[in-house]
Amino acid sequence: MALTMNDVDRFEASRPRLEAIAYRLLGSASEAEDAVQETFLRWQAADVGHIELPEAWLTKVLTNLCLNQLTSARARRETYVGQWLPEPLLAGDPMLGPADTAEQRESVSYAVLALLERLSPGERAVYVLREAFGYPHREIAEILDLTEAASQQIFHRAKKHVADGKARTEIDEAAARRIIDEFLAAATSGRTEPLVRLLTQDAVAIGDGGGKVPARAKAFEGALAVAKFMRGLFKPGKAQRALAGGSPEVYATTANGDPAVVAVVDGRVIAVMCLDITPEGIAAFRNQVNPDKLERATRRWAAADHGEPLLKAF
Repeated sequence: MALTMNDVDRFEASRPRLEAIAYRLLGSASEAEDAVQETFLRWQAADVGHIELPEAWLTKVLTNLCLNQLTSARARRETYVGQWLPEPLLAGDPMLGPADTAEQRESVSYAVLALLERLSPGERAVYVLREAFGYPHREIAEILDLTEAASQQIFHRAKKHVADGKARTEIDEAAARRIIDEFLAAATSGRTEPLVRLLTQDAVAIGDGGGKVPARAKAFEGALAVAKFMRGLFKPGKAQRALAGGSPEVYATTANGDPAVVAVVDGRVIAVMCLDITPEGIAAFRNQVNPDKLERATRRWAAADHGEPLLKAF
C-alpha cells in the first residue's frame, strides 16, 4: 500500500529525532543516515494505517537496525587500522539532537561517545534512549523487548561504566575559547614546557586516520609525551604541508559540544581535534583525521560563518 503524503510527512517530522538517536548509537553520521533511510523503507512497506503509535514503532525499528549494525561493527573494528574514534559533528549540526540538559549535552560529547564503545549494544541502546532522549523505562522495555526492571538495571550499569570512564567537565564557551587560545599559543611556541603546564599528568592524545591518513596506532600517554607530540604536530615544515595537502587554516569551534580545533585546507576540513577539559587541565585530545569521517563536517563548515582563522599552520 502506497504511502500518502500525510504518512510521508509523519515520517519526516520524526527524521531529526531518529537521526540523533542513530548517531548516538552508532557514532557515525553516515551510518546514522543509512539506518534512518532503512527505517523509512520499513515504514513504506508497513500497513501504517494500523500502527497506533508511529513514533514508538519508528523508534523500535530504528533501534533494532542500529543494534544489528553495532554487532557487525564490533567485528569490523577488530580489523580497523589504528585507533577508532567517532565521527565528529560541528556546532549547530541538527544530528547532535537535544541539548537542553547537562545529561543530554554530555551524552553526545566526543569523550562519552568514545566511552560508549565499551558498552554492549544493549547497554548502549538503553543508555542513549534514557539519558539523551528521556524515554521512560516502560517504553525502553517495549522497544528492546525487555522487562522494565531489566531496563533499569542495564541503565544503572551503563551509567556507572560511563561515569567510571571520567566523563567531561562542562565549561562555558568563553572559557573553552580561552583554553584553545592558550593551547595554540603553547603548541606553536616551539617549546614543550608551556604545553605541559596546560595538561593533566595522565593526559592522552588519540588519533584516527583509518588507514587513509598517518596516525599513531597507540595513544600518546602522559603530559610530556603528549606535549612533545603536539609541539611536533604544529611545527612548520614541508612534510606537514605535503601531508595536509597545503597550509591549513586553524580555527576554534566546538564539536559535539566540546572545545575543538578545526584545520581547513581550501575549504576542506582535514582534522577535528576535540579537547577533553577538566579542572586540572586538558585531559585528552581526540583527533579525527580520517577523511571518510570528515565529509559531513566539511559540508557543515561550508554552510557556516566561522570567522577568521586563529593561525595558518605550517
